[in-house]
Amino acid sequence: MEPPAVSPTHKRMTGEDRRHQILEVAIDLFSKRGFGGTTTKQIAEAAQVSEAIIFRHFATKQDLYAAILDFKAKEAGKDQWMEELRDLAEQQDDARLFRAVASRMIKGYGADKSFQRLIAYSALDGHEFSKILHSRALPFHAFLCDYIIKRQKAGAFREMEPGLVVFALISMPAHFGLLTKLYGFDLIKATDEDAVDAFVEILLNGIRI
Repeated sequence: MEPPAVSPTHKRMTGEDRRHQILEVAIDLFSKRGFGGTTTKQIAEAAQVSEAIIFRHFATKQDLYAAILDFKAKEAGKDQWMEELRDLAEQQDDARLFRAVASRMIKGYGADKSFQRLIAYSALDGHEFSKILHSRALPFHAFLCDYIIKRQKAGAFREMEPGLVVFALISMPAHFGLLTKLYGFDLIKATDEDAVDAFVEILLNGIRI
């Protein structure tokens, strides 16, 4: 079969632009068809390039999966956000730190539904992408656990399993975002800001001494 025709516009793309285009196409297809239902040939056809171009940018599927996570992290300004969280942790500003985490969780479900569907697909299928995502999430989870432990030692928080406190912090906004943004359920009349304020208050009232 002849490779798909490449338009003049595509030919003018820089290498970085082409890489971004392939990633965006891959995310869209994975989110609609799952990982098992999407081939590199389909990605190439949707991007109007040959499979050889795909493998020129991503030698293996593992490289493609890792690149998707790097792409989305950079797009979302993850490094800058983590610096903000570290500053808040240094200031021991519990409310602002927890609010920053909860707001980010909810915003993520509304701003990038395709990526959220992709994450759900990978988790349900036990796909390798889910394992890569999990490994990359561990430092963030450890950061929050360390903060909880330090505040417990300072006498500010109750003694309880730090990991469970982190789960509570993440789970409330994540569930809210999943149902209202991704599933479109109209369960409660509350703005995202109202939800964040309520979740942070519930958590702090439960763990502060």
